[in-house]
Amino acid sequence: MTGWGLNIRQLELDDMDAAARVHRLAFDRALPWLTGLHTPDEDRWFYRERMFKTCTLWGVFDRDVITGMIAFHDDWIEQLYVLPEAQGRGVGTELLDVAKRASEHLQLWTFQRNARARRFYEARGFMLVEETDGAGNEEKEPDARYLWRRP
Repeated sequence: MTGWGLNIRQLELDDMDAAARVHRLAFDRALPWLTGLHTPDEDRWFYRERMFKTCTLWGVFDRDVITGMIAFHDDWIEQLYVLPEAQGRGVGTELLDVAKRASEHLQLWTFQRNARARRFYEARGFMLVEETDGAGNEEKEPDARYLWRRP
């Protein structure tokens, strides 16, 4: 249970379609120039066949509706998305704290143009350690790698 009356729990295979939906809605809102990169069917496959099999996933629920999710393994955060209407209410911070409790340090990539995400991570102790031209990612979008270390 979070401090805001929302439920947080580890996700199961049955939750993967809902996690994929959160990802797509948040991604498309934050990065409209990349909308349509994948179909909803591709997103669902990715969560069921890749994320669920390789990561630990947690979600925040408002009643029975997932409002945010995080996928991480080892020292990497692979995905962190919060529905646009749930942003600014502590959902992302709560999910990030789950990953922080599980690791001494964490890394993640975000796009350079995603200023809101960059501010979010920097405000929670992540430091910029690398920027690329995007040649190595699927979207060909310049990105930034962040690192957090437990104090």
